[in-house]
Amino acid sequence: MEPYIKCAECGPPPFLLCLQCFTRGFEYKKHQSDHTYEIMTSDFPVLDPSWTAQEEMALLEAVMDCGFGNWQDVANQMCTKTKEECEKHYMKHFINNPLFASTLLNLKQAEEAKTADTAIPFQSTDDPPRPAFDSLLSRDMAGYMPARADFIEEFDNYAEWDLRDIDFVEDDSDILHALKIAVVDIYHSRLKERQRRKKIIRDHGLINLKKFQLMERRYPKEVQDLYETMRRFARIVGPVEHDKFIESYALEFELRREIKRLQEYRTAGITNFCSARAYDHLKKTREEERLKRTMLSEVLQYIQDSSACQQWLRRQADIDSGLSPSVPVASNSGDTAHLPTKKNVPCQKPKGRRSAPPLNLTGLPGTEKLNEKEKELCQMVRLVPGAYLEYKSALVNECNKQGSLRLAQARALIKIDVNKTRKIYDFLIREGYITKA
Repeated sequence: MEPYIKCAECGPPPFLLCLQCFTRGFEYKKHQSDHTYEIMTSDFPVLDPSWTAQEEMALLEAVMDCGFGNWQDVANQMCTKTKEECEKHYMKHFINNPLFASTLLNLKQAEEAKTADTAIPFQSTDDPPRPAFDSLLSRDMAGYMPARADFIEEFDNYAEWDLRDIDFVEDDSDILHALKIAVVDIYHSRLKERQRRKKIIRDHGLINLKKFQLMERRYPKEVQDLYETMRRFARIVGPVEHDKFIESYALEFELRREIKRLQEYRTAGITNFCSARAYDHLKKTREEERLKRTMLSEVLQYIQDSSACQQWLRRQADIDSGLSPSVPVASNSGDTAHLPTKKNVPCQKPKGRRSAPPLNLTGLPGTEKLNEKEKELCQMVRLVPGAYLEYKSALVNECNKQGSLRLAQARALIKIDVNKTRKIYDFLIREGYITKA
């Protein structure tokens, strides 16, 4: 009870004495009766001569307990002041006091100054999309409902089933009560895991799958491989740190490629960019000549076998005329060559229009990853191996997630010519990579 005595030499923790013990000269451990001391009391006015500091503290505690405006309850808790006195004193000294108002204003301005450089101004946004249930867009968004900011199916969607039969009653044994508490704790941990997963999805923008894929495709193939590898670590670091790492690696990759190109110029004795342009032109010409020599060596392989040579010449003539060389036909020596079949010959095209010749895959990156049928497909649809592998991976992954794949879904995933998409889709179904819906 106040007033009481506080030793000025002992502590921490502070050594406190009541007046009765202080008058008897009580000593305990290091405390001696001749130590200097302080008289602790709140029986003095602070804001109003008729209100002591103890009553000010009691008023603030009563307002916090009973709520602002419940002055009768505040007065009952204080016991020393009436309802009108409590209301008048609080409004005068704690609401309308210019000293407190200026102090709060300064605190608010200081807080705003701290966040002035990092504040993001509010901008109105469009109405969020509301895809129909089980639509393609809804599946692309993993069942996310933007208007509700929630998913159709939660992580561990049936976690609430463990709580449906739990009921806390007074006659439960200690073990049964502890078991029920443990079940509730497990459910809370599942709720935390749901929130953690949602936060990762929202922070990294994984809901908009198409936008995420477009951002990934703007990087070179080497950076895309790292992007795919580092995706599993995105949950550990924040979205900004993850994007900074990928951008830094992409910049490093571009710098290394540019340094390699400049080193090639220096090795060739080039010292200015004008000579470098001439060097690139000559290098391209040499590459074309090398491809022609490669084709010539292919011809020479068939010269020893007249039948195979005739088949090869016939195949090249078909290519030049726009026909598709199809099934392989065995030669006398056991080698195989491609001859056109009647059912594979396309309809006669108008005069003056010829289909483009098959794409030459020699030297293109990713060709070594293709089998013979895939190489033939890329040649016919004139698709570079790297792009084909990317489209194949996207379609196979989508089929694995959905269980099957429709042509309309395939066309929505890969934005290229619809005829090429149809050929790739049919080929993957025929070879067993995906399943038709």
